[in-house]
Amino acid sequence: MSKNKTRRDFLRTGSIAAAGFFIVPRHVLGGPGYVAPSDRLNIAGIGAGGKGASDLAEFAKSPKVNIVAFCDVDEAQAAGSVKRFPKAKFYYDFREMLEKEKNNIDAVSVSTPDHTHAIATLAAMEMGKHVYVQKPLTHDIYEARMLTEAAKKYKVVTQMGNQGGSGDGVRLMKEWYDAGLIGKVTSVNAWTNRPVWPQGLAKPTGTHAVPANFKWDLWIGPSKFEDYNPAYHPFNWRGWWSFGTGALGDMACHIMDPIYRILPILYPNEVECSLPNQFTAAWTEAGYIDSCPPASIIHLNYPRTDGKGQIKVTWMDGGLLPKRPEELLPDEAMGNWDGGVIFEGTKGKMMSGCYGEKPTLLPTKRMKQEKLPAQKLKRVPEGHYVQWVNACIEGYGKGETSSPFEYAGPFTESILMGNLAIRSWMIKNPKLTGWGDKYLGRKKLLWDAANMKITNFDEANQFVKREYRTGW
Repeated sequence: MSKNKTRRDFLRTGSIAAAGFFIVPRHVLGGPGYVAPSDRLNIAGIGAGGKGASDLAEFAKSPKVNIVAFCDVDEAQAAGSVKRFPKAKFYYDFREMLEKEKNNIDAVSVSTPDHTHAIATLAAMEMGKHVYVQKPLTHDIYEARMLTEAAKKYKVVTQMGNQGGSGDGVRLMKEWYDAGLIGKVTSVNAWTNRPVWPQGLAKPTGTHAVPANFKWDLWIGPSKFEDYNPAYHPFNWRGWWSFGTGALGDMACHIMDPIYRILPILYPNEVECSLPNQFTAAWTEAGYIDSCPPASIIHLNYPRTDGKGQIKVTWMDGGLLPKRPEELLPDEAMGNWDGGVIFEGTKGKMMSGCYGEKPTLLPTKRMKQEKLPAQKLKRVPEGHYVQWVNACIEGYGKGETSSPFEYAGPFTESILMGNLAIRSWMIKNPKLTGWGDKYLGRKKLLWDAANMKITNFDEANQFVKREYRTGW
């Protein structure tokens, strides 16, 4: 009995000691800065040059991130990422990368031209991978709706790349609005200096050799095939409808974010626009059906989600600006270089630059006169990228992101309504030659958001959802 008791005591004591060993924090075992493999996020990048390169670099700032693979159709553009992440596997085709690396990756960053956002993102979500997608979330309204639904179906952590959504500026403005400092908002003006690339152009012509180690067919992806032309790649694709979404798609996700985040709105029910005329000869207007216009004004009407009226939102680009508020002194800056937004309420106005930067009440002297509300909203000190990384590690439904698809999807739909109006304005009826009949889209369009349909101009509905190239 004595021997058995001694043996039991030894086993019990040994078990306690062993248990104690295993609950020592892993950072103690690994030393300062140690992050256990189970606490790391393995990321694959779709797009590794240009914005893709900077996105991967931002994720890599977190000690919890491994960049394990990335792909890019242009090896020259991806050279910087290849050098920066020598252990990461390089691919040309994102479909091949996802298939071969599916057991090695937890999350995917999509930083391609707009026309491949949706298909690449959906392919990753179908594999159960968390996704970070550059703005605008999608090329088309229909795609935004599909990704929003897919995020819920596949239960993955999502984030759109509108970094200002994690900034302090938009949260300050929300606190001011909620405190009633500007009263009930009736209208908002937003604007950008974009495009800063060519737009309003005739379709490019001529024969050009495809650069070495550049997979042009993969770059075209789901769009209608076009011969290679340097007018499209590597940067100016934004100005062509087949690949980009123009000035609105480039900047509205940054500049209009405070509008959508602060006010009680969801989908617009009306949209109209106006564009500048361009003439190649007297009375002969230029046809730039393939290219986004050089400038535009878009008017959106939103029913308030609380049922208390409407809110008018006006967007301007191409150097067009709203009238300076009377409350803004002649030499005070209106927004910043990229653009800005001005809220007009029944008790006053507030303004910020792009990304919600430098928010201020108007007149600016109110900032010293008013008793500003105390902070109520949680801030994001880690930033937009690392916020998503941390949320992925915590898991679906546990972490928090500033622009999950449940927010970013409807927001993107709302923005792309402006492009639907622009493209409808450009429609020409080849059967009609009279001046008054030439442009059918110059009207107010009525939007049925539930069914994603323009109800009073059926020709416009071709721009809700595009046709994909065979195989995509």
